[in-house]
Amino acid sequence: MASDSRNGEIELVSVTKRFGDTVAVDSVSLRIPHGAYCCLLGPSGCGKTTILRMIAGHETPSQGDIRIGGESVVGRPPVRRGTAMMFQAYALFPHLSVLDNVAFSLKMRGVDRAARQKQARELLSKVRLEQFAERMPAQLSGGQQQRVALARALITNPRVLLLDEPLSALDEYLRLRMRGELRRMQKQLGITFVHVTHTQLEAIAVADILVVMEQGRIEQAASPNAIFDTPRTAYVARFVGGQNVLSGKVESVADGIATVRASDGARFTVPLRGAKPAPGSQLFLSIRRDRIEVAKTGSDSAVADEVNMVRGQIHSIEYQGSYAKVTIDLARAEEFVANLSDIEFGRTPLEIGDHVLARWSTADVCLLEGADGADQKAYADAELMGG
Repeated sequence: MASDSRNGEIELVSVTKRFGDTVAVDSVSLRIPHGAYCCLLGPSGCGKTTILRMIAGHETPSQGDIRIGGESVVGRPPVRRGTAMMFQAYALFPHLSVLDNVAFSLKMRGVDRAARQKQARELLSKVRLEQFAERMPAQLSGGQQQRVALARALITNPRVLLLDEPLSALDEYLRLRMRGELRRMQKQLGITFVHVTHTQLEAIAVADILVVMEQGRIEQAASPNAIFDTPRTAYVARFVGGQNVLSGKVESVADGIATVRASDGARFTVPLRGAKPAPGSQLFLSIRRDRIEVAKTGSDSAVADEVNMVRGQIHSIEYQGSYAKVTIDLARAEEFVANLSDIEFGRTPLEIGDHVLARWSTADVCLLEGADGADQKAYADAELMGG
């Protein structure tokens, strides 16, 4: 592929990074199209920040290649990659005004004062801070400091902006506002954003492409709605949230539907969508929490042997405004959660300690790969989807 100085497509090709005997990133391949907003999501230590630093040039891959705009950038210094990085702590210079903070990198490149201040004012206007140009960082709120850091990162006109936990230092109200601002700016600028976070709702809210990571590997890379609706593995279903994970052994298969029996005797039906499991094999499935119906039952009530039903006792109820999160203890290790709309919850109020039945439809069941999410495609080719 020919190089393009404004093309922000990123491609990682079998990238591995070791720190001594520790493998931080394990043979990761990923393609992020130009102009996409990509979020790397995962727990601490999963390798997401190491990937960001390798793209930026602050770390060098132990193996593999990193290409930006079709050209390998391995060994190239950060200043020659066309990338800019916005750090978690913002790292604003306390002794410089907002205007001079934004213009600082142009000063280091020898741009004259009038030209660099003109560009800095234009960027401050884009992030709606032009009236604060002469203030010092200490005179700004956390959200305003975040926007100054964003303007400072953008002043070099990068083709790729790298964001390392950019919202973690903000309170909940500002986080909600600023993730909208980031999304607006990315669409306005049309450049590639790569955003590292461990917060699921943040990633789902801003990303075109969501890359879920665990132990240095990609578990799934797709659009946020694809990952939320059809997680590929049990790990993704649990980590991204909104799903219950169950398992059982195949009893029968008919018309593309498998009937499985769990260890406690419960039976579930699973749409196979082309899969061909053998009788007796173990299947893993997930059901969205907001597709569950819950009804009270007596502690010793006789219950018909229905499919797609579990029985348990309410462990906790958390009111979330538009819905109630009802956590049910089952006769197995993993809890089961139903998100009931406020209207539905109001019709039949539930209490902690109630014995209940939870039911769902076969159409709302998603077949998962493997028991532990270890199955993996050789190449996670993330396509730009929606916005």
